[in-house]
Amino acid sequence: MKNKSLQIRLIVMNFLEFAVWGAYLTSMGTYLFKQGMGQHIGWFYSIQGIVSLFMPALMGIVADRWIQAQKTLSLCHALAGIFMCAAGLYAYTAADVQFATLFSLYTVSVAFFMPTIALTNSVAFNALVKANMDTVKDFPPIRVFGTVGFIVTMWCIDLLGFQATPWQFVVSGSLSILLAVYALTLPACEIKKAEGSVDLVEALGLKAFTLFKQKKMALFFIFSMMLGMCLQVTNSYANPFITSFGAIEKFADTFGVQHANILISISQICEALCILAIPFFLKRFGIKNVMLMAMFAWVFRFGFFGAGDPGFPGVILFILSCIVYGFAFDFFNISGALYVDQETEEAQRSSAQGLFMMMTNGLGATIGMLSAQGIVNSLVISQTEPMAIWAGWREAWFIFAGFALCVAILFWIFFPKTPVNKNLEVKH
Repeated sequence: MKNKSLQIRLIVMNFLEFAVWGAYLTSMGTYLFKQGMGQHIGWFYSIQGIVSLFMPALMGIVADRWIQAQKTLSLCHALAGIFMCAAGLYAYTAADVQFATLFSLYTVSVAFFMPTIALTNSVAFNALVKANMDTVKDFPPIRVFGTVGFIVTMWCIDLLGFQATPWQFVVSGSLSILLAVYALTLPACEIKKAEGSVDLVEALGLKAFTLFKQKKMALFFIFSMMLGMCLQVTNSYANPFITSFGAIEKFADTFGVQHANILISISQICEALCILAIPFFLKRFGIKNVMLMAMFAWVFRFGFFGAGDPGFPGVILFILSCIVYGFAFDFFNISGALYVDQETEEAQRSSAQGLFMMMTNGLGATIGMLSAQGIVNSLVISQTEPMAIWAGWREAWFIFAGFALCVAILFWIFFPKTPVNKNLEVKH
């Protein structure tokens, strides 16, 4: 009964964590297009990567050394929520929304939100280990409710008509403030105070970077960065891509054009189902093969978007793209987080999770989004005719698919083979 209560508390935490993100992540691009800021979409999404270069690691250090992880989580969400609400209210009340003002408020909010993803992992893993539960077995069914939260807010934003309005930011900020309060009720995490003589690197919590001395871990983080370049591309451009078909008469009244967020949410539904399959795949195939599956899934994710359209039968390819997204996202992100937890010492796990976030949602996502913005601006934004815009989108998606294929091949060649029968044991 005690373990059940703990699971419910962690489920609520994960639900709210990703509900905050789901309120705007897939629909913000459409709002920016409507505001005439389509050429800046890459900056709004890449700033998530830029702040992830240092904020998750910094907050991870704080959680490891000075402030308990659940309290750090609360502080981050409080600040993120306040600034996100401010961004939404500014955009709603301003007669002429200025890029600089909106972007500045949004940036501060995101700077404090991005560390919370790693912090929720740390809080959950800490609580599960203290309760003598298996993180590999028990964490995925808890984490799946984060995806449910993401889907719920996606649907709410769509059905309430907020996809092209700043109210999506207000919804996100309000949920973040709610989670800030709730985080204070979560199980306490210990602060790992170093004993005896401590060098500067250890005192600053930078010991996680020494993981690069291990060839396997160095390769893991490098490929994490490369695959991280794919993570935000469809989140930023899928919605404006699908809604752009509204300018083509035969597609204007299709379900996808009218309800892009709901169509895209198939991705998150499949993501939820894939999370539950992670323990089986990890134990059956090993980390290398699981990550390789994720990389090839990204190839199909982009390729199906490039080949499809919102009409019939083209919409089937859109649906297939959404289905493979579950494998693309989960088999990399969740398995990677579990892998980092298993391969690092207890005193540096929060820092190591922050480093993983820095390489994926930080360096990787930043490079990926700015590169994607250049490609989309060149091939799509520069066009004025609907059919030319469609052709530009198609070429862009195929370029993204080609990149993911190259990463998958390199990973297959260079990453050390892991035994398929290796069971990732929990460290107590």
